[in-house]
Amino acid sequence: MSRLEKQPVILREKVQASLEKDFIHIEGPKGKLSLRLPPFVEVKIEKEKIWVERKGGGKKTKGLRGTVRALINNMVKGVVEGYKKELEIVGVGYKAQMKGKELVLQMGFSHPVNISVPDDLKVSLASPTKIVVEGIDKQKVGEFCAQIRKIYPPEPYKGKGIRYAGEVIRRKLGKAMAK
Repeated sequence: MSRLEKQPVILREKVQASLEKDFIHIEGPKGKLSLRLPPFVEVKIEKEKIWVERKGGGKKTKGLRGTVRALINNMVKGVVEGYKKELEIVGVGYKAQMKGKELVLQMGFSHPVNISVPDDLKVSLASPTKIVVEGIDKQKVGEFCAQIRKIYPPEPYKGKGIRYAGEVIRRKLGKAMAK
């Protein structure tokens, strides 16, 4: 069993943390993030470390302690380095393009699919078939990538669709090859 929950979160250079009632605020060179703390968890800030402790006993509070510690650690990493995910589009004639603050996908449907990009995320195109999503909040980056992938998930026969960079798609044999 992991004991990471007992270790403190170390604040990096140029990162400041503050507590305000039920919230913890982390501010760094790339931006500012906030997290609402659950009632069973207590957070203490000492010099360059953030300690997460639980207020009561029980399995639920132990799990919350580890989760809150991981979320705070992700916030600290996000305001310093940021998070980045890449998506690949596979298929003949499938492509993406940016029009202002909207991502326009041509995925073989009878119409283009428009997705508005949230203000706190940066979307860029390395090529017409590679989408790069960047931001300081790990959860928002992951959710937005999942929303894009959901439009046309990769299918198992030809592998066409939107996939994460490096994702391996288990391919199935077609009807002709199954005999």
